[in-house]
Amino acid sequence: MKMPKKNDINNNKKKRKDKENNKQQDQDYKLELELEKEPIQQQQHVFVLVDENAFSNHNNDQEEELEEEARVEESDSSEDEVGPRNTIGDVPLEWYKDEPHIGYDITGKKIIKLPKKDMLDSLLATADNSKNWRKIIDQLNDEEVQLAKNEIGLIQNLLRGKTPHPDVDPYAPYVDWFEWKDSIHPLSSAQEPKRRFIPSKWETKKVVKLIRAIREGRIKQDKPKEEPQLYLLWGDDSNSTEKSGHGLSYIPAPKPKVPGHEESYNPSVEYIPTQEEVDSYQLMYEEDRPKFIPKRFESLRSVPAYENALKESFERCLDLYLCPRARKKRINIDPESLKPKLPNKKDLKPYPSTCYLEYKGHMGAVMSISVEVSGQWLASGSTDGTVRVWEVETGRCLRIWDVGEAVHYVAWNPVQERKILAVALGHDVLLLNTGFGDEEEQQKVKELLHIEAAQDPDESGATSTVSWVQYDKYEGVRLRHPKAVSKVEWHFGGNYFSTVMPTGDSRAILLHQLSKKHTQTIPSKVRGLPVSSVFHPSRNTIFIATKKSIRQYDLQKKCKLVRKLEPGVREISSIAIHPAGDNVIVGSHEGKLCWFDVDLSSQPYRKLKYVATIFGKLCSYKILSKT
Repeated sequence: MKMPKKNDINNNKKKRKDKENNKQQDQDYKLELELEKEPIQQQQHVFVLVDENAFSNHNNDQEEELEEEARVEESDSSEDEVGPRNTIGDVPLEWYKDEPHIGYDITGKKIIKLPKKDMLDSLLATADNSKNWRKIIDQLNDEEVQLAKNEIGLIQNLLRGKTPHPDVDPYAPYVDWFEWKDSIHPLSSAQEPKRRFIPSKWETKKVVKLIRAIREGRIKQDKPKEEPQLYLLWGDDSNSTEKSGHGLSYIPAPKPKVPGHEESYNPSVEYIPTQEEVDSYQLMYEEDRPKFIPKRFESLRSVPAYENALKESFERCLDLYLCPRARKKRINIDPESLKPKLPNKKDLKPYPSTCYLEYKGHMGAVMSISVEVSGQWLASGSTDGTVRVWEVETGRCLRIWDVGEAVHYVAWNPVQERKILAVALGHDVLLLNTGFGDEEEQQKVKELLHIEAAQDPDESGATSTVSWVQYDKYEGVRLRHPKAVSKVEWHFGGNYFSTVMPTGDSRAILLHQLSKKHTQTIPSKVRGLPVSSVFHPSRNTIFIATKKSIRQYDLQKKCKLVRKLEPGVREISSIAIHPAGDNVIVGSHEGKLCWFDVDLSSQPYRKLKYVATIFGKLCSYKILSKT
C-alpha cells in the first residue's frame, strides 16, 4: 500500500479550507447586501474609516457570532502575553522604507513585507469577504488584524463622543482620601530640604549673566507696539479741493440750531424764572443774557407765535449770503500735551507749609479783613454782625463791635496817627474810633469824628442823599446811603474816602471828606456797573473799575478821563495798585489775573490763569517787579 505524499496531504487540507471559506464568504456576502452603505477600507493605513450605520444594520445572527468570537478571544489569556512579532523596538519605520523586509522576528529572521494591494484588490476582497471591513493593517508587524466586537464597540463609542468602555463612570463621586479634621500632624513629616532655604547659586549666575548682556546691549528689550494710525479712506473732507463750475469749492451752509428742552411749552415750575430774575436779565450784557425765557401754557393750541421768528430768519439769511464760509481743519491734539507742566514742589521752597496762627472768634463767614499801616493790628468783618480787631503777632482779640448787620467791607485809615476804621454794612458806612494811640492822637481822632450840626447841602445835592449822623453807641460817625454799599477805600492822605454802590446809577461812586463832613459825586458819568474804586497812591487821581473796563480820572480837573484800561475779561471782581503807582493788577470771576503797566500800554502786560478761582480782593507789595 502506497503512503500518500506529504504534499498531497497539504493540498487536500487547503482544498477543504478553501471550500469552507467559500461557504462562509457566501453567507457574509448575503448579509453585506442588506447593509445600506458599504464599509470603507483604506489600505496601508493604521486606521480604517468605519460607517456607524454598518454597526446598527447587522442582524441578530451576526451579533451572536461576534459575541462568540469575543468570548473565545477573551478566554484565551495567553494571547495578551504574546509580544509583538517585530522586535525592532522604537526604531522609525522610515528606515525600512526602501528595504524588502519590515524588521526581524524573535528568532532573528527577516519579516518580509506583504504585497501592497491596489484599489481593485481591496474592492474584490470586500466583495469576497463580508468581514473585510473589520480588518486593519498593523504597520509595525505588517499584518492584517481583524477587530473583535469589544474593539468595535470602543471605536463606536469614540465616534459618538461617549466613554470608550461602558463600565467606566465619568461622573463618579470624588473620594477624598485625606481627611484634615482634627489633624495635628502634617501629611508628610519629612524635613524641608536645605535647598529651599538657600538662594540658588545657578539662578544667581544666570541673573548676573542676563544683566551683563542687557548692559552690553546684546539683549534688547521689546519695543512698545506701535498702534496703527487710522486715516480716512476717501480723504479728509476739510482738505477737499473740488471746485464747482464757478471756480470755487462748495462748502455747505451750517444747519440752524435745533430747539432744545428749555423751549418746552409746558416746563416744570422750577424752570420758570420769577419776575425778579427776569428783571435781573436786563442788567446783564447782551451776550450773557439768555436768548429764550421759558413760559408755561396749558395746551399746545394756546402757544402764541414766536416773536423772534422773523428776526432769526432774517439774521439767518444775512449769515447765508453775507458771511464768508471757510473750512475749519480738524487738528488732532493730545489732551495731555495741553496740560501745563507743573514744577516740582521742592523747587518752589521756601513757601508756607504749615499754619502759623489762627484768629478764632467769628461765628459767621469772614467777608473782609484789613491790616493797619504799622502792621500791628488786623481788623475783620463777618456776617455775624461783628467787627473785631486782632493783634497780629499773638492773635489776641482786643476790640469787638456788634453792629447788628452783616459786614461787607472794612478798611483802616492809611495815616498811622489816625486809628480810624471804616466799616461798610448794608446802606451805612461806620467810622469807628479803635481807641489805640496816645492821648494826643486820641484827642485828634475824637475831633474828627465829632459832628456839631447838620451840614448845608452843596451844589450837587449829595448831602441830601448821604447824611452824616453821630454814632453815639461806639463814639463814631454813621453815613447813611440810599443804596447798599459794597466797598470803602481811603485816600493816601487819610482825609478822603470813597464808597461804591453797584446799584446807585449816577450816584454809584461817592467821595467823602472826613474833616468837613462833606460828600460829593463824581462829575463824570460812570459807564457800566461799578465794581470798585481805588485812589492813586501818590497822585490826585482815582481808578474806577466796572465789569468790563477800568478808567482813571483826575480829581483836580473835574474828573477828567486820563486813560482807559481794557483787561479783556468777562467780569472784573477786584483791583489793586502798586505803591509806586505805575502797575495795576486786576482780578476776574473766571480766575484770570491781568497785570497792567500804566506807562506802557492800556492792554495787559501779562495774563495769568488760575483754575476754579474767584479773586475777591487783591493787594500789591512794594517789591513787585516784571520777572
